[in-house]
Amino acid sequence: MATLMTPHAPDPVPLELAESGRARRRGLLGRDGIEGALLLTPASAVHTLGMRFPVDVAYLDRKLRVLAVRTMRPGRIGLPRFRARHVLEAEAGAMERWGLRRGALVSVRDI
Repeated sequence: MATLMTPHAPDPVPLELAESGRARRRGLLGRDGIEGALLLTPASAVHTLGMRFPVDVAYLDRKLRVLAVRTMRPGRIGLPRFRARHVLEAEAGAMERWGLRRGALVSVRDI
């Protein structure tokens, strides 16, 4: 399992990686929540069709700098973001707690 380091999170955040096409398509579908976050890579857009809970979505560029953060309710389709190469998903409210906002730089570490 990998971890996510954010500017204001006191501890590393557990991170699941969705690197295959199948894993990216599945994403958080069928779950009731997530402990930590899910990184979809490569990705520039997401949807919440069929999801059971609202999520925070951060669009990241190639250097893992946050381009935008949005909260999406279930049943929504997000537009692709120009320059986005990765999408980070977490339960709604998590990214605010972690200090993730436009311009923040995150890092991913393997355990």
